[in-house]
Amino acid sequence: MNNIQVGSVSIAGQTILAPMAGFTDLPYRKICRQWGAAYAVAEMAASKDNLQHTAKTSFRMNLDGEPSPRGIQLIGSVPEELARAAKRAENAGADIVDLNCGCPAKKVCSVACGSALLKNPDLVESLLQSIVNAVSVPVTLKYRIGWSTSDINAVDLGKRAEDAGVKMLVLHGRTGEQGFKGHAEYETIRRLKQAVSIPVIANGDIDAADKALEVLKATGADGVMIGRGALGNPWIFSQINSLLSGTRQFILSKTQIEETIIGHIRSHHAFYGEVLGLKTIRKHLNWYLKRFNADEKDIRKVLLAGNPDEQIDLTLLLLERLDLSINLL
Repeated sequence: MNNIQVGSVSIAGQTILAPMAGFTDLPYRKICRQWGAAYAVAEMAASKDNLQHTAKTSFRMNLDGEPSPRGIQLIGSVPEELARAAKRAENAGADIVDLNCGCPAKKVCSVACGSALLKNPDLVESLLQSIVNAVSVPVTLKYRIGWSTSDINAVDLGKRAEDAGVKMLVLHGRTGEQGFKGHAEYETIRRLKQAVSIPVIANGDIDAADKALEVLKATGADGVMIGRGALGNPWIFSQINSLLSGTRQFILSKTQIEETIIGHIRSHHAFYGEVLGLKTIRKHLNWYLKRFNADEKDIRKVLLAGNPDEQIDLTLLLLERLDLSINLL
């Protein structure tokens, strides 16, 4: 496996966990790092000044005990606000600050943020320049191939980002308009890699180890970023790493899987507290249990548990009945 050099920061591997709102919080990032992710980016944090002291922003900028390199992604469309938020991210311990120009969610795009920014590359360049000037740590950009199929501007924007001082580009192979419909394309990522001298990371529809290697070969990218493919599946990073090191053998025991899931529940409750934790862990449990083909009725019982101890007990009982000893390759 190769390292990825992001300005002054070295990422010791080629597999990265994507920032995903509601999922890539501190507990899950730590789990993915334990299972081989070389770098994990925190959920997108708001840059608006009036949102900096909310509980949500505090949770999303919490990097306590996370191994380096640590990354915080920001969302916004006002240069001055993003500059201030970037400085706060650096002060919180971020080794890398990322700008979100990839989120396709309607509530984000409706306020001209996320992938909607791709309609205005001049503004994106201005935002990046403001962030670069505000911090001493490397700045990266996560974005899509364009807003629409009639305006594929990823290569041009990538070159402009590099000129603005950005140290790594992460490109998702869909347009903003597509959301998550259809399939990601990788030709634009290949062309971007040929056009810039900074690292390029491929993103989109990478949900298995073999697919990761196919994408790396097709694009020449320096690494892959895994989003939805890592939900309920933190082991995907070890799978990919195994293939990159030349072996196809990666078999998890039932005990390892159970310990990972139960450990996740415990760390999640410790981070959020019992009331909020009981609610917010449900989406993770739903992904885990569906990946192992649990019955919907059984999953519902786990999700409706009334306290953390009951949630853990019901999860363990269900896991004991499932076939977890599988070769994940």
